[in-house]
Amino acid sequence: MARFLRWTALAAATALLAVGCSGGSSGGGEDGKGSSTGGRPSGGSSDTSTAAALPASLTGQKLDWGRCKAGADSAAPGRMWQCATMQVPLDWSKPDGETIGLALIRAKSRGGGERIGSLLFNFGGPGGSGVSTLPPYGSTFSALRERYDLVSWDPRGVGGSEGIRCRSNKDIQAAESIDITPDTPAEEQAYLQDATDFGQGCEKAAGDLLAHVSTTDTARDMDLMRQVLGDTRMHYFGISYGTELGGVYAHLFPKKVGRLILDAVVDPSADAVGHAENQARGFQRALDDYLKSTGQDPEQGTAKIADFLDRLDSRPLPTSDGRKLNQTLAVTGIVLPLYSEQSWPALTSALEAAEQGDGTELLALADGYNERDSSGSYGTTTHSQRVISCLDDRQRPTAEETRKRLPEFEKISPVFGDFLGWDTAGWCHDWPVAGQYDTPEVSAAGAPPILLVGNTGDPATPYEGARKMADELGRGIGVLLTWKGEGHGAYGSGSDCVDSAVNAYLVKGTVPEDGKVCS
Repeated sequence: MARFLRWTALAAATALLAVGCSGGSSGGGEDGKGSSTGGRPSGGSSDTSTAAALPASLTGQKLDWGRCKAGADSAAPGRMWQCATMQVPLDWSKPDGETIGLALIRAKSRGGGERIGSLLFNFGGPGGSGVSTLPPYGSTFSALRERYDLVSWDPRGVGGSEGIRCRSNKDIQAAESIDITPDTPAEEQAYLQDATDFGQGCEKAAGDLLAHVSTTDTARDMDLMRQVLGDTRMHYFGISYGTELGGVYAHLFPKKVGRLILDAVVDPSADAVGHAENQARGFQRALDDYLKSTGQDPEQGTAKIADFLDRLDSRPLPTSDGRKLNQTLAVTGIVLPLYSEQSWPALTSALEAAEQGDGTELLALADGYNERDSSGSYGTTTHSQRVISCLDDRQRPTAEETRKRLPEFEKISPVFGDFLGWDTAGWCHDWPVAGQYDTPEVSAAGAPPILLVGNTGDPATPYEGARKMADELGRGIGVLLTWKGEGHGAYGSGSDCVDSAVNAYLVKGTVPEDGKVCS
Protein backbone atom coordinates (compact mmCIF):
# COMPACT_ATOMS: atom_id res chain seq x y z
CA MET A 1 0.00 0.00 0.00
CA ALA A 2 1.11 3.57 -0.64
CA ARG A 3 -0.23 5.47 2.37
CA PHE A 4 2.56 7.64 3.68
CA LEU A 5 3.28 7.64 7.39
CA ARG A 6 2.39 10.75 9.33
CA TRP A 7 5.36 10.60 11.65
CA THR A 8 8.34 12.75 12.44
CA ALA A 9 11.56 12.83 10.45
CA LEU A 10 13.63 13.30 13.61
CA ALA A 11 16.49 11.40 12.00
CA ALA A 12 17.11 14.54 9.98
CA ALA A 13 17.25 16.83 13.01
CA THR A 14 20.88 16.92 14.12
CA ALA A 15 21.00 20.31 15.77
CA LEU A 16 20.78 20.48 19.55
CA LEU A 17 18.11 22.52 21.24
CA ALA A 18 18.59 26.25 21.34
CA VAL A 19 17.46 27.47 24.73
CA GLY A 20 16.26 31.02 25.07
CA CYS A 21 13.42 33.37 25.80
CA SER A 22 10.69 34.40 23.41
CA GLY A 23 8.20 37.22 23.43
CA GLY A 24 4.57 36.74 24.25
CA SER A 25 2.24 36.68 27.19
CA SER A 26 3.19 34.80 30.29
CA GLY A 27 0.72 32.03 31.03
CA GLY A 28 0.66 30.26 34.34
CA GLY A 29 3.27 29.86 37.00
CA GLU A 30 6.79 28.93 35.96
CA ASP A 31 6.59 25.60 37.74
CA GLY A 32 3.50 24.62 35.76
CA LYS A 33 1.88 23.02 38.81
CA GLY A 34 -0.53 25.46 40.38
CA SER A 35 -2.15 26.77 37.21
CA SER A 36 -2.69 25.94 33.58
CA THR A 37 -0.51 27.28 30.79
CA GLY A 38 -2.79 30.21 30.14
CA GLY A 39 -2.96 31.23 33.78
CA ARG A 40 -6.44 29.77 34.24
CA PRO A 41 -7.32 28.10 37.54
CA SER A 42 -6.95 24.34 37.61
CA GLY A 43 -10.07 22.34 36.88
CA GLY A 44 -11.89 20.13 39.32
CA SER A 45 -12.77 16.54 38.53
CA SER A 46 -11.68 14.69 35.40
CA ASP A 47 -13.68 15.12 32.21
CA THR A 48 -15.53 12.47 30.21
CA SER A 49 -13.86 9.51 31.89
CA THR A 50 -13.42 10.32 35.55
CA ALA A 51 -10.71 8.93 37.75
CA ALA A 52 -13.38 7.86 40.25
CA ALA A 53 -14.86 5.49 37.65
CA LEU A 54 -11.62 3.53 37.34
CA PRO A 55 -10.67 0.72 39.72
CA ALA A 56 -7.84 1.35 42.16
CA SER A 57 -6.00 -1.59 40.63
CA LEU A 58 -5.44 0.67 37.61
CA THR A 59 -5.09 4.16 39.08
CA GLY A 60 -3.04 2.96 42.06
CA GLN A 61 -0.62 0.70 40.19
CA LYS A 62 3.07 1.26 40.93
CA LEU A 63 5.34 1.00 37.92
CA ASP A 64 8.42 -1.20 38.34
CA TRP A 65 10.98 0.94 36.53
CA GLY A 66 14.20 -0.84 35.60
CA ARG A 67 16.95 -1.04 33.00
CA CYS A 68 15.64 -1.29 29.46
CA LYS A 69 16.38 -4.48 27.57
CA ALA A 70 17.77 -4.77 24.06
CA GLY A 71 15.22 -5.10 21.29
CA ALA A 72 15.13 -7.82 18.66
CA ASP A 73 17.23 -5.70 16.31
CA SER A 74 18.56 -2.91 18.55
CA ALA A 75 20.87 -2.52 21.51
CA ALA A 76 19.60 -1.50 24.93
CA PRO A 77 19.52 2.28 25.42
CA GLY A 78 21.94 3.95 27.83
CA ARG A 79 21.70 3.89 31.62
CA MET A 80 19.70 7.13 31.77
CA TRP A 81 16.71 5.27 30.31
CA GLN A 82 14.32 3.18 32.39
CA CYS A 83 11.48 0.95 31.20
CA ALA A 84 8.27 -0.31 32.77
CA THR A 85 4.91 -1.83 31.86
CA MET A 86 1.58 -0.20 32.71
CA GLN A 87 -1.72 -2.08 32.67
CA VAL A 88 -4.73 -0.58 30.86
CA PRO A 89 -8.19 -1.98 30.12
CA LEU A 90 -8.46 -3.89 26.86
CA ASP A 91 -11.94 -2.43 26.48
CA TRP A 92 -12.40 1.02 28.01
CA SER A 93 -16.15 0.40 28.35
CA LYS A 94 -15.23 -2.38 30.79
CA PRO A 95 -12.49 -0.89 33.02
CA ASP A 96 -12.84 -3.77 35.50
CA GLY A 97 -12.28 -6.35 32.78
CA GLU A 98 -9.28 -7.80 30.97
CA THR A 99 -6.12 -5.68 30.83
CA ILE A 100 -3.17 -5.39 28.46
CA GLY A 101 0.32 -4.08 29.13
CA LEU A 102 1.77 -0.91 27.61
CA ALA A 103 5.55 -0.55 27.30
CA LEU A 104 6.86 2.76 28.73
CA ILE A 105 10.26 4.40 28.73
CA ARG A 106 11.54 7.43 30.64
CA ALA A 107 14.57 9.53 31.45
CA LYS A 108 14.14 11.18 34.83
CA SER A 109 14.55 14.93 35.16
CA ARG A 110 18.10 16.07 35.77
CA GLY A 111 16.86 18.60 38.28
CA GLY A 112 18.25 21.77 36.71
CA GLY A 113 15.21 23.52 38.16
CA GLU A 114 12.08 22.58 40.05
CA ARG A 115 10.53 19.54 38.36
CA ILE A 116 7.31 20.35 36.48
CA GLY A 117 6.22 16.76 35.87
CA SER A 118 6.27 14.22 33.07
CA LEU A 119 6.42 15.24 29.40
CA LEU A 120 4.86 12.57 27.21
CA PHE A 121 5.95 12.16 23.59
CA ASN A 122 4.16 10.57 20.66
CA PHE A 123 6.17 10.60 17.44
CA GLY A 124 3.39 9.79 15.01
CA GLY A 125 2.43 7.13 12.52
CA PRO A 126 0.05 6.02 13.79
CA GLY A 127 2.08 2.97 14.71
CA GLY A 128 5.41 4.54 15.67
CA SER A 129 7.19 3.11 18.72
CA GLY A 130 7.95 5.70 21.37
CA VAL A 131 10.13 3.25 23.31
CA SER A 132 12.55 2.88 20.40
CA THR A 133 12.27 6.45 19.05
CA LEU A 134 12.82 8.60 22.15
CA PRO A 135 16.32 7.42 23.26
CA PRO A 136 18.20 8.22 20.00
CA TYR A 137 16.91 11.78 20.17
CA GLY A 138 17.24 12.40 23.88
CA SER A 139 19.84 15.10 23.18
CA THR A 140 17.30 16.97 21.04
CA PHE A 141 15.12 17.36 24.12
CA SER A 142 17.93 17.81 26.66
CA ALA A 143 16.85 21.32 27.68
CA LEU A 144 13.38 20.01 28.52
CA ARG A 145 14.85 17.28 30.73
CA GLU A 146 16.01 19.97 33.15
CA ARG A 147 12.39 20.36 34.28
CA TYR A 148 10.57 17.25 33.04
CA ASP A 149 10.84 13.50 33.10
CA LEU A 150 10.92 12.58 29.39
CA VAL A 151 8.40 9.78 28.84
CA SER A 152 7.17 7.87 25.84
CA TRP A 153 5.40 4.59 25.18
CA ASP A 154 4.35 2.10 22.56
CA PRO A 155 0.62 2.70 22.02
CA ARG A 156 -1.65 -0.33 22.11
CA GLY A 157 -1.07 -2.54 19.06
CA VAL A 158 2.47 -1.21 18.60
CA GLY A 159 5.86 -2.77 19.39
CA GLY A 160 6.09 -3.84 23.02
CA SER A 161 2.41 -3.08 23.68
CA GLU A 162 0.74 -6.12 22.12
CA GLY A 163 2.31 -5.20 18.77
CA ILE A 164 0.40 -6.60 15.80
CA ARG A 165 2.13 -8.37 12.88
CA CYS A 166 -0.34 -9.08 10.09
CA ARG A 167 1.82 -11.08 7.67
CA SER A 168 5.18 -12.79 7.39
CA ASN A 169 8.34 -11.33 5.88
CA LYS A 170 7.91 -13.64 2.91
CA ASP A 171 4.36 -12.45 2.33
CA ILE A 172 5.34 -8.79 2.73
CA GLN A 173 8.00 -9.10 0.04
CA ALA A 174 5.60 -10.97 -2.25
CA ALA A 175 3.03 -8.20 -1.85
CA GLU A 176 5.57 -5.65 -3.12
CA SER A 177 5.04 -7.05 -6.61
CA ILE A 178 1.33 -6.17 -6.61
CA ASP A 179 0.43 -3.19 -8.77
CA ILE A 180 -1.14 -0.64 -6.42
CA THR A 181 -2.23 1.60 -9.30
CA PRO A 182 -4.16 -1.05 -11.24
CA ASP A 183 -4.75 -0.52 -14.96
CA THR A 184 -6.73 -3.68 -15.73
CA PRO A 185 -9.57 -5.61 -14.05
CA ALA A 186 -7.13 -8.40 -13.19
CA GLU A 187 -4.71 -5.97 -11.50
CA GLU A 188 -7.58 -4.35 -9.62
CA GLN A 189 -8.83 -7.72 -8.40
CA ALA A 190 -5.33 -8.69 -7.21
CA TYR A 191 -4.92 -5.34 -5.44
CA LEU A 192 -8.20 -5.60 -3.54
CA GLN A 193 -7.69 -9.28 -2.75
CA ASP A 194 -4.34 -8.41 -1.17
CA ALA A 195 -6.13 -5.84 1.00
CA THR A 196 -8.63 -8.49 2.10
CA ASP A 197 -5.82 -10.94 2.87
CA PHE A 198 -3.97 -8.33 4.91
CA GLY A 199 -7.06 -7.53 6.99
CA GLN A 200 -7.66 -11.21 7.66
CA GLY A 201 -4.05 -11.59 8.76
CA CYS A 202 -4.48 -8.69 11.18
CA GLU A 203 -7.67 -10.18 12.58
CA LYS A 204 -6.00 -13.53 13.13
CA ALA A 205 -2.97 -11.94 14.80
CA ALA A 206 -4.80 -9.40 16.96
CA GLY A 207 -8.00 -11.18 17.95
CA ASP A 208 -10.15 -9.05 20.27
CA LEU A 209 -7.52 -6.30 20.34
CA LEU A 210 -8.30 -5.32 16.73
CA ALA A 211 -11.46 -3.51 17.89
CA HIS A 212 -9.64 -1.66 20.70
CA VAL A 213 -6.65 0.13 19.14
CA SER A 214 -8.32 3.40 18.18
CA THR A 215 -6.95 6.88 18.76
CA THR A 216 -9.67 7.38 21.37
CA ASP A 217 -8.56 4.23 23.22
CA THR A 218 -4.98 5.54 23.26
CA ALA A 219 -6.08 8.99 24.47
CA ARG A 220 -7.79 7.31 27.43
CA ASP A 221 -4.62 5.30 28.05
CA MET A 222 -2.75 8.60 28.19
CA ASP A 223 -4.96 9.97 30.93
CA LEU A 224 -4.51 6.85 33.01
CA MET A 225 -0.77 7.21 32.39
CA ARG A 226 -0.97 10.78 33.67
CA GLN A 227 -2.54 9.56 36.91
CA VAL A 228 -0.14 6.65 37.40
CA LEU A 229 2.84 8.94 36.80
CA GLY A 230 1.51 11.25 39.51
CA ASP A 231 0.77 14.30 37.36
CA THR A 232 -2.22 16.56 37.93
CA ARG A 233 -1.95 17.89 34.35
CA MET A 234 -1.04 16.35 31.01
CA HIS A 235 2.13 17.82 29.52
CA TYR A 236 2.55 16.44 26.01
CA PHE A 237 4.65 16.75 22.84
CA GLY A 238 2.81 15.30 19.86
CA ILE A 239 4.37 15.15 16.40
CA SER A 240 2.57 14.40 13.11
CA TYR A 241 -0.19 11.84 13.88
CA GLY A 242 0.66 12.58 17.50
CA THR A 243 -1.03 15.96 16.96
CA GLU A 244 -4.31 14.23 16.15
CA LEU A 245 -3.89 12.10 19.27
CA GLY A 246 -3.20 15.26 21.30
CA GLY A 247 -6.29 16.94 19.88
CA VAL A 248 -8.48 13.96 20.77
CA TYR A 249 -7.02 13.94 24.29
CA ALA A 250 -7.74 17.65 24.69
CA HIS A 251 -11.35 17.07 23.60
CA LEU A 252 -11.87 14.22 26.06
CA PHE A 253 -10.02 15.79 28.99
CA PRO A 254 -9.85 19.58 28.44
CA LYS A 255 -9.51 20.39 32.13
CA LYS A 256 -6.57 18.05 32.49
CA VAL A 257 -4.58 19.74 29.73
CA GLY A 258 -1.34 21.31 30.92
CA ARG A 259 1.18 22.31 28.26
CA LEU A 260 0.54 20.64 24.91
CA ILE A 261 2.79 21.05 21.86
CA LEU A 262 1.46 19.87 18.51
CA ASP A 263 4.17 19.91 15.80
CA ALA A 264 3.59 18.89 12.13
CA VAL A 265 -0.15 19.19 12.56
CA VAL A 266 -2.71 16.82 11.04
CA ASP A 267 -5.83 18.43 9.54
CA PRO A 268 -8.66 17.24 11.82
CA SER A 269 -11.32 18.37 9.34
CA ALA A 270 -10.12 15.97 6.60
CA ASP A 271 -11.66 12.54 6.15
CA ALA A 272 -9.75 9.60 4.64
CA VAL A 273 -10.03 10.97 1.10
CA GLY A 274 -9.19 14.46 2.30
CA HIS A 275 -6.04 13.21 4.03
CA ALA A 276 -4.95 11.49 0.81
CA GLU A 277 -5.54 14.71 -1.15
CA ASN A 278 -3.63 16.70 1.47
CA GLN A 279 -0.68 14.33 1.27
CA ALA A 280 -0.69 14.39 -2.53
CA ARG A 281 -0.60 18.19 -2.35
CA GLY A 282 2.07 18.24 0.36
CA PHE A 283 4.46 15.79 -1.26
CA GLN A 284 4.05 17.44 -4.66
CA ARG A 285 4.87 20.78 -3.04
CA ALA A 286 7.98 19.25 -1.45
CA LEU A 287 8.96 17.68 -4.77
CA ASP A 288 8.59 21.06 -6.49
CA ASP A 289 10.84 22.66 -3.88
CA TYR A 290 13.38 19.86 -4.29
CA LEU A 291 13.40 20.27 -8.08
CA LYS A 292 13.88 24.04 -7.74
CA SER A 293 16.85 23.40 -5.44
CA THR A 294 18.52 21.38 -8.22
CA GLY A 295 17.92 24.09 -10.81
CA GLN A 296 15.10 22.27 -12.57
CA ASP A 297 11.75 23.65 -13.63
CA PRO A 298 9.24 21.95 -11.28
CA GLU A 299 6.70 21.24 -14.01
CA GLN A 300 9.28 19.73 -16.35
CA GLY A 301 11.01 17.82 -13.56
CA THR A 302 7.70 16.41 -12.35
CA ALA A 303 6.80 15.27 -15.86
CA LYS A 304 10.17 13.56 -16.19
CA ILE A 305 9.70 11.65 -12.92
CA ALA A 306 6.12 10.73 -13.84
CA ASP A 307 7.30 9.34 -17.18
CA PHE A 308 9.99 7.35 -15.37
CA LEU A 309 7.39 5.83 -13.05
CA ASP A 310 5.13 5.01 -16.01
CA ARG A 311 7.98 3.09 -17.66
CA LEU A 312 8.58 1.10 -14.49
CA ASP A 313 4.98 -0.12 -14.58
CA SER A 314 5.95 -2.55 -17.33
CA ARG A 315 9.76 -2.54 -17.15
CA PRO A 316 11.16 -2.70 -13.58
CA LEU A 317 14.83 -1.85 -13.09
CA PRO A 318 17.46 -4.34 -11.94
CA THR A 319 19.25 -3.85 -8.62
CA SER A 320 22.44 -5.15 -7.09
CA ASP A 321 20.71 -7.67 -4.80
CA GLY A 322 18.71 -9.33 -7.56
CA ARG A 323 15.37 -7.80 -6.66
CA LYS A 324 13.53 -5.54 -9.11
CA LEU A 325 12.68 -1.89 -8.59
CA ASN A 326 9.04 -1.65 -9.63
CA GLN A 327 6.77 1.37 -9.76
CA THR A 328 5.50 0.97 -6.20
CA LEU A 329 8.97 0.66 -4.66
CA ALA A 330 10.26 3.57 -6.75
CA VAL A 331 7.61 6.02 -5.58
CA THR A 332 8.23 4.88 -1.99
CA GLY A 333 11.93 5.56 -2.47
CA ILE A 334 11.16 9.05 -3.77
CA VAL A 335 8.89 9.81 -0.82
CA LEU A 336 11.36 9.02 1.97
CA PRO A 337 13.96 11.76 1.27
CA LEU A 338 11.20 14.34 0.84
CA TYR A 339 10.57 14.12 4.60
CA SER A 340 13.79 16.06 5.23
CA GLU A 341 15.67 18.64 3.19
CA GLN A 342 18.93 17.12 4.45
CA SER A 343 18.06 13.94 2.51
CA TRP A 344 17.55 15.64 -0.85
CA PRO A 345 21.09 14.82 -2.09
CA ALA A 346 20.30 11.11 -1.59
CA LEU A 347 17.27 11.54 -3.84
CA THR A 348 19.38 13.24 -6.50
CA SER A 349 21.89 10.39 -6.48
CA ALA A 350 19.18 7.71 -6.59
CA LEU A 351 17.34 9.34 -9.50
CA GLU A 352 20.56 9.80 -11.45
CA ALA A 353 21.43 6.13 -10.97
CA ALA A 354 17.94 5.11 -12.04
CA GLU A 355 18.30 7.18 -15.21
CA GLN A 356 21.34 5.00 -15.97
CA GLY A 357 19.27 1.86 -15.48
CA ASP A 358 20.30 0.99 -11.90
CA GLY A 359 17.49 0.87 -9.32
CA THR A 360 19.70 -0.07 -6.36
CA GLU A 361 19.69 3.31 -4.59
CA LEU A 362 15.96 3.93 -4.95
CA LEU A 363 15.30 0.40 -3.69
CA ALA A 364 17.51 1.07 -0.67
CA LEU A 365 15.47 4.19 0.11
CA ALA A 366 12.24 2.21 -0.24
CA ASP A 367 13.61 -0.50 2.04
CA GLY A 368 14.43 2.15 4.63
CA TYR A 369 10.88 3.42 4.52
CA ASN A 370 9.48 -0.13 4.70
CA GLU A 371 11.83 -1.02 7.60
CA ARG A 372 13.42 -3.86 5.64
CA ASP A 373 16.87 -4.91 6.85
CA SER A 374 19.65 -6.70 4.99
CA SER A 375 18.35 -10.11 6.08
CA GLY A 376 14.95 -9.49 4.51
CA SER A 377 13.10 -8.86 7.77
CA TYR A 378 10.50 -6.09 7.82
CA GLY A 379 9.30 -3.88 10.65
CA THR A 380 5.64 -3.65 11.57
CA THR A 381 5.04 0.10 11.81
CA THR A 382 2.82 0.03 8.72
CA HIS A 383 0.87 -2.92 10.16
CA SER A 384 0.09 -0.97 13.32
CA GLN A 385 -0.61 2.16 11.29
CA ARG A 386 -3.23 0.34 9.27
CA VAL A 387 -5.03 -1.38 12.15
CA ILE A 388 -5.26 1.94 14.05
CA SER A 389 -6.33 4.13 11.13
CA CYS A 390 -8.87 1.60 9.83
CA LEU A 391 -10.50 1.47 13.26
CA ASP A 392 -10.55 5.27 13.35
CA ASP A 393 -11.71 5.94 9.77
CA ARG A 394 -15.31 5.13 8.95
CA GLN A 395 -14.96 6.00 5.28
CA ARG A 396 -14.52 3.04 2.90
CA PRO A 397 -14.29 4.37 -0.70
CA THR A 398 -15.03 1.78 -3.38
CA ALA A 399 -12.91 1.13 -6.45
CA GLU A 400 -15.63 2.70 -8.61
CA GLU A 401 -15.68 5.86 -6.48
CA THR A 402 -11.88 5.99 -6.60
CA ARG A 403 -11.73 5.74 -10.39
CA LYS A 404 -13.99 8.78 -10.61
CA ARG A 405 -11.69 10.74 -8.26
CA LEU A 406 -8.41 9.81 -9.98
CA PRO A 407 -8.38 12.76 -12.42
CA GLU A 408 -8.51 15.17 -9.48
CA PHE A 409 -5.74 13.30 -7.65
CA GLU A 410 -3.59 13.31 -10.80
CA LYS A 411 -4.22 17.04 -11.20
CA ILE A 412 -3.02 17.64 -7.63
CA SER A 413 0.11 15.54 -8.22
CA PRO A 414 1.16 13.80 -11.43
CA VAL A 415 3.72 11.82 -9.39
CA PHE A 416 1.87 10.87 -6.20
CA GLY A 417 -1.82 11.34 -7.10
CA ASP A 418 -2.48 7.91 -8.61
CA PHE A 419 -0.86 6.10 -5.68
CA LEU A 420 -2.67 8.03 -2.98
CA GLY A 421 -5.95 7.95 -4.89
CA TRP A 422 -5.94 4.17 -5.21
CA ASP A 423 -4.79 3.89 -1.62
CA THR A 424 -8.16 5.22 -0.45
CA ALA A 425 -9.85 2.20 -2.06
CA GLY A 426 -7.43 -0.44 -0.83
CA TRP A 427 -6.25 0.70 2.58
CA CYS A 428 -9.31 -0.38 4.57
CA HIS A 429 -11.01 -2.50 1.91
CA ASP A 430 -13.02 -5.37 3.43
CA TRP A 431 -11.66 -4.51 6.88
CA PRO A 432 -12.84 -6.89 9.65
CA VAL A 433 -14.05 -4.13 12.01
CA ALA A 434 -16.02 -0.94 11.32
CA GLY A 435 -14.45 2.50 11.59
CA GLN A 436 -15.54 4.93 14.30
CA TYR A 437 -15.74 8.39 12.70
CA ASP A 438 -15.30 10.39 9.52
CA THR A 439 -13.14 12.99 11.25
CA PRO A 440 -11.86 13.19 14.84
CA GLU A 441 -13.48 15.52 17.36
CA VAL A 442 -10.88 17.89 18.80
CA SER A 443 -12.89 20.81 20.17
CA ALA A 444 -11.49 21.51 23.63
CA ALA A 445 -13.61 24.12 25.37
CA GLY A 446 -12.17 24.86 28.79
CA ALA A 447 -8.60 23.88 27.90
CA PRO A 448 -5.72 26.33 28.31
CA PRO A 449 -3.77 27.53 25.23
CA ILE A 450 -2.31 24.71 23.15
CA LEU A 451 0.72 25.54 20.98
CA LEU A 452 0.64 24.36 17.35
CA VAL A 453 3.73 24.48 15.14
CA GLY A 454 3.14 24.46 11.38
CA ASN A 455 5.85 24.16 8.73
CA THR A 456 5.06 25.73 5.34
CA GLY A 457 7.21 23.10 3.55
CA ASP A 458 5.85 20.03 5.36
CA PRO A 459 5.11 17.21 2.86
CA ALA A 460 3.26 14.69 5.05
CA THR A 461 1.10 17.08 7.09
CA PRO A 462 0.72 20.20 4.94
CA TYR A 463 0.79 23.56 6.70
CA GLU A 464 -2.91 24.31 6.11
CA GLY A 465 -3.82 21.60 8.63
CA ALA A 466 -2.27 23.58 11.48
CA ARG A 467 -4.65 26.49 11.00
CA LYS A 468 -7.61 24.11 10.79
CA MET A 469 -6.56 22.37 14.00
CA ALA A 470 -6.27 25.75 15.72
CA ASP A 471 -9.78 26.66 14.57
CA GLU A 472 -11.30 23.36 15.68
CA LEU A 473 -9.66 23.39 19.11
CA GLY A 474 -11.55 26.61 19.74
CA ARG A 475 -11.06 30.35 19.95
CA GLY A 476 -8.23 31.29 22.28
CA ILE A 477 -7.13 27.65 22.67
CA GLY A 478 -5.22 26.83 19.49
CA VAL A 479 -2.17 29.14 19.19
CA LEU A 480 -0.34 28.87 15.86
CA LEU A 481 3.42 29.27 15.44
CA THR A 482 4.54 29.17 11.78
CA TRP A 483 7.97 28.11 10.49
CA LYS A 484 8.88 28.86 6.88
CA GLY A 485 11.01 25.76 6.45
CA GLU A 486 11.26 22.41 4.70
CA GLY A 487 10.65 18.87 5.90
CA HIS A 488 8.25 17.09 8.21
CA GLY A 489 8.14 18.84 11.58
CA ALA A 490 9.81 21.99 12.88
CA TYR A 491 11.22 21.54 16.40
CA GLY A 492 14.87 20.52 16.41
CA SER A 493 15.17 21.19 12.68
CA GLY A 494 17.54 24.14 12.91
CA SER A 495 15.28 27.07 13.76
CA ASP A 496 16.36 28.82 16.97
CA CYS A 497 13.15 30.83 16.74
CA VAL A 498 10.94 27.71 16.84
CA ASP A 499 12.98 25.91 19.47
CA SER A 500 13.13 28.94 21.76
CA ALA A 501 9.39 29.54 21.53
CA VAL A 502 8.58 25.89 22.25
CA ASN A 503 11.04 25.71 25.15
CA ALA A 504 9.67 28.91 26.69
CA TYR A 505 6.13 27.55 26.45
CA LEU A 506 6.99 24.19 28.01
CA VAL A 507 9.44 25.41 30.67
CA LYS A 508 8.07 28.84 31.59
CA GLY A 509 4.47 28.69 30.40
CA THR A 510 5.07 31.59 28.00
CA VAL A 511 2.49 31.51 25.22
CA PRO A 512 3.75 33.14 21.98
CA GLU A 513 1.52 35.51 20.08
CA ASP A 514 -0.93 33.64 17.87
CA GLY A 515 0.32 33.95 14.29
CA LYS A 516 4.00 34.38 15.18
CA VAL A 517 6.21 33.51 12.17
CA CYS A 518 9.74 32.07 12.24
CA SER A 519 11.53 32.39 8.90
